[in-house]
Amino acid sequence: MKRLTSLPAIDGFYMPGEFEPHRGCIMIWPRRPGSWPFDAREARKAFAQIAEAIADSEQVVMLAGEDVMDSARRMLSDRIQVVQMESDDAWARDVGPTFVVNEHGHVRGIDWQFNAWGGLVDGLYTDWARDDLVAGTFLEQFGYPAYDARHFVLEGGAIHSDGEGTLLVTERCLLSAGRNPSLGRMEIEEQLKNYLGAEKIIWLPYGIYQDETNEHVDNVCAFVRPGEVVLAWTDDKNDPQYEMSLADLTLLEQETDAKGRHFTIHKLPIPKVPVCIREEELSGFVFEPGEDQREAGERLAASYVNFYISNGGVIVPQFGDEHDKAAVRILGECFPERKIYPIYARDIIVGGGNIHCITQQIPKGEAHEKGNSGSGPDEMLPECQ
Repeated sequence: MKRLTSLPAIDGFYMPGEFEPHRGCIMIWPRRPGSWPFDAREARKAFAQIAEAIADSEQVVMLAGEDVMDSARRMLSDRIQVVQMESDDAWARDVGPTFVVNEHGHVRGIDWQFNAWGGLVDGLYTDWARDDLVAGTFLEQFGYPAYDARHFVLEGGAIHSDGEGTLLVTERCLLSAGRNPSLGRMEIEEQLKNYLGAEKIIWLPYGIYQDETNEHVDNVCAFVRPGEVVLAWTDDKNDPQYEMSLADLTLLEQETDAKGRHFTIHKLPIPKVPVCIREEELSGFVFEPGEDQREAGERLAASYVNFYISNGGVIVPQFGDEHDKAAVRILGECFPERKIYPIYARDIIVGGGNIHCITQQIPKGEAHEKGNSGSGPDEMLPECQ
């Protein structure tokens, strides 16, 4: 792997929008007993359904530990590329690389430091060594030049780009004590601008209530195209989410993006009935010492904003809730050029995240640039038609 010590922005690279063309998508086959109850039985069905929906329009690379390779191959169609790679859990958005592109169609990856969403301060498990290696290992195996950003703790769910210089983040996440405590807000902005080619950072105050990632932005607000976002919303003033979403809305209404545009904001309802852990689900977990544990009745951070944009579709979480259909309708209006795939995702949210959290897009473009050294990747990711 070509490991780069320069800065992407100086090299002319930037983070594209998720709505731009993809070469493929990274996922990780679930197995961690503290995240996925009953040996990930139901979670794997949901992961497979999501992978197949994405595979309708782009290549899916499913990473799997040695002990679950057979399970992945058995439950996935031949359209899915299953690759052996070890990890601690299945959150590809957060442990996989963030990809950046340039105007010549070249693609490079960024290898951030991962510390389980807060390290020893408020991280969700005590040993994340294998997760922390996933990004670098993937880039090496698939032949992408890698920017070394391992001095900086960041997860893919903490950032959302419009591909035109604007980045969405939340204060609660990026300023949390367990990530980069020695850096202030301006210093964090500098890192984001240097590595993601951002010109303007929009700091939303909050994410989703009870989000154990310290309120990742990808659960509360997402770009559907430059200058246009969806925002998780509730009209119930008694819901803790109301004041949080109202604060985000107020800020977005006052802000402009890097191009000076005011935002078009689509309110996307959260589930009408809070999604909570059931007693029967709780009995299926096996927690390690020091791992964050679920409790019966615990409210989960369920949000329809946690969707994935594929080349030809939008894969939308469903919760068996009254607002499921409204979410599908609103996102269908936001993405008229794409097919909407509503997928029941309760079996993912019990693990603490959702569809966007378990996926990481690879932008369309060339991984190999003229003058690169090395004999090429061990695994070849085919170009999508």
